Order: sequence, then structure tokens, then C-alpha cells
Amino acid sequence: MTRTAAALVIGNEILSGKIQDANTATLARELRALGVELRRVVVVPDEVALIAAEVNSLRLGHDLLFTSGGVGPTHDDVTVEAVARALGRRVVRDAKLESMLRAHYGARCTEGHLRMADIVEGTELWEGLDARWPTMVLGNVFILPGVPEIYRFKLEGLRPRLRGPDAPFVLRSVYTSLDEGAIKAHIDDVVTRFADVSVGSYPRWRDPEYAVRVTFDARDEARVREAADVFAALLPADAVVRRD
Repeated sequence: MTRTAAALVIGNEILSGKIQDANTATLARELRALGVELRRVVVVPDEVALIAAEVNSLRLGHDLLFTSGGVGPTHDDVTVEAVARALGRRVVRDAKLESMLRAHYGARCTEGHLRMADIVEGTELWEGLDARWPTMVLGNVFILPGVPEIYRFKLEGLRPRLRGPDAPFVLRSVYTSLDEGAIKAHIDDVVTRFADVSVGSYPRWRDPEYAVRVTFDARDEARVREAADVFAALLPADAVVRRD
């Protein structure tokens, strides 16, 4: 059975448009390469009660839950507190993390910096690619930072932990100069013939290169390739701009 995942994106800055969320796309790509299906994404403000409620809902409804944001030293970094509330546990200061933070910041270390050593009681610290910056794990909940570069780095470090028996998803694309109305019948044909392959249609507006990108993805590479080939063969030869 395919493992499922959910993403909980935390931050007023996302909801206000100050910052554009990049982490969901990173997570989706990483999970599909591991054969995990991202099923739900929820965005919430920096409010402990809301975060806690979503943590409980998402962790119980999916195999994996990844949070993004709210783990820094400032007043609006409340993810740890919220996860603790969700699980009915205390927030405690981890001696190892405190020691690492003091070593990193040296004389510049403040109580604000040390807030990043506060964890939910019972947290596993997964070292990943760099033992100096472990990821907080509580069962099927993975607490990740919001900074895209750090988020991506920590996800890469989690690959051995997340890798399972599921085959990765394979993706192929056909780019066409025809609009969706002109290719609808061909898409429907492929959807009917390849029920095991997910087919997507993504139009572009005023793009000089192509009008629609049609994607085909599933775990069976041969079936994905066959579906893409069948679709491309249904189009006029000069309507296929490129494939990947």
C-alpha cells in the first residue's frame, strides 16, 4: 500500500504574501522520488491552537507529516510549543543542542539563540547529513525549518530514514503547440487506455515555445513511456514541440 504524506506550512508571512512558499514543491518532488504520495497541504498562521489541531488531524490521517516553519528564535516561532500541545507533552531544553548552539555562536550566543534548543519531550534528533543541525522527529512527525535552503538540506538528510519499499514515481512530459481544446479527445483516449497512469494537462499563456505540457506519471516506467508515446503519436507531427 502506498505511503501517504501531508505538509503543514506554518507562518503569517505565507498567508500575507510576504514570502512565497517554496518548500511544498521541494517536498513533493522529494517524496515522489521515494515513492511517497503527498496527499494534503495545509497552511496556517502562527497560532498555537490552530497548529496543534492540524498536527493531530494530519499525523493521524497520513503515514508521514512534515511541518515547515516556526522553529527559530523569535516570538512567532511557536511550532515546537504547538506540537507539544498536540501530543500532550512538555517543551524541554536539550543539553546536546544547547551545547552545539553555544559552540556555534560563541560569545554572541543569547537566550534567543538557545530557544532553538527547546524541543518536545521525547523528540528524536535525526542527524542526517550534518550532526550539528539535527532534525526533530516525533513518530511520524518531522519538524523542519521554513528557510528553503535549510529545508531542502534537511530533507536530503532524511532520505535514508524515509526510503521504503515503494517504487519511485516516474514522470514523462509531452509539450505541444496545440491548445487544450484541440487535444482534449487525445488526452481522454490515453486516460481511458492507461487507467494506471496519472495524466495532467498544464496550459501556458503567451509562451512562445509551447501551449500545453501534458504529463504522465506512475510507478511503472514502461507504462508511463508507453502512455506518452501513444499520446504523442495521436498528435500531428509538427504539434510536438519537445519531450522529456
